[in-house]
Amino acid sequence: MSQPPSPDPPDPDRPASPWEEPTAGPEPPPSHRADPNQPPEHGAAQGGQPQWGQQQWEQQQQWEQQQQQWGQQPQWGQQHQLYGPPKSSATNVLAILCLVFAFVFAPAGIVLGHLARRQLRTSGESGGQLATAGLILSYIFTALGLLACCGWAVLAAIGGNDSGTY
Repeated sequence: MSQPPSPDPPDPDRPASPWEEPTAGPEPPPSHRADPNQPPEHGAAQGGQPQWGQQQWEQQQQWEQQQQQWGQQPQWGQQHQLYGPPKSSATNVLAILCLVFAFVFAPAGIVLGHLARRQLRTSGESGGQLATAGLILSYIFTALGLLACCGWAVLAAIGGNDSGTY
């Protein structure tokens, strides 16, 4: 529902009411008019006052210029990744080797896993999950191997003392 028009002339210093409808749309800058030397059309801002919607139109133009400077054409619904290196489909070789060596020789898997994670931070390759899985398995298998060695040493020490009493 709209308000009845006020009898007073509009005050240029008073902000427009949300119930009042603008008299004209935004005026494009001179660079987008057919003749830049031609005076502004009817309803254009006068006295340096921006017309309704002018700020949004200028922001859209700035955004489109930035996209063109970055070498991308603006498209609605297109997602942009602003930070980080571009993702590639190549998998880091050290991440694969880390997972393999977790089963073959776990201490080497630990070293390869840490080297792979360092490379992945800078290269943008995929394989972070492989390196993490390889590191976890390498640490588990190394811990189990150390426990087995310590248990064998304890059993050997105990078994060595009992064999002399017979």
